[in-house]
Amino acid sequence: MKATIKSSLFVLPALVLLFSAAALGADTKDPSTTALPTAGGQQSGAKDSAEGAASEYTIGTEDVLAINVWKDPEISRVVPVRPDGMVSLPLIGDVQAKNLTPKQLQANIALALRSFLANPEVSVIVQEVRSQKFNVLGEVLKPGSYPLATPTTVLDALAVAGGFRDFAKVKKIYILRVNPDGSQQKIPFNYRDVVKGKSVEQNVVLQSHDTVIVP
Repeated sequence: MKATIKSSLFVLPALVLLFSAAALGADTKDPSTTALPTAGGQQSGAKDSAEGAASEYTIGTEDVLAINVWKDPEISRVVPVRPDGMVSLPLIGDVQAKNLTPKQLQANIALALRSFLANPEVSVIVQEVRSQKFNVLGEVLKPGSYPLATPTTVLDALAVAGGFRDFAKVKKIYILRVNPDGSQQKIPFNYRDVVKGKSVEQNVVLQSHDTVIVP
């Protein structure tokens, strides 16, 4: 009887350890197999959206471009777009940049370089946006001129400008827009209505050189 009791005392701890190890094994997962589909999908989508916006941007005068020719540092350089819309590069001279997307410009540069290099690989990045701007003036915390690199609504512009000062007349905001024929257009914007979901059509996407005025 004593022998049976002693053997049971040794067996019970062993069983407890065995079941504990099995439980730990069931709860513990290899970190390399853990997927985060939601977060990963959001990050991937945001990245794709940003890259898409950058590739569709139309280059203008005063923009600063980083032009890189693979394995050719003597040709690669950072250049501003001149008032005539051109940029200058070694070997090929002046190249039209204004009104082209970065992808179109890099294709044109690669084509011109084929007379001098075998299979040139070119990338063009808009390093500084200087041609497309909007202005926010009046009773805001940070009035000034801002780059219009991505689609920007009036609410976006007001946020960039830091919001309102104490005595801003937020119901009487307006946007001054210069039309192609040189005439000016005054677009009203009632902040109170827009943020309440009324008159949302007033929250227009700004065009280059629009001026948001907060009286």
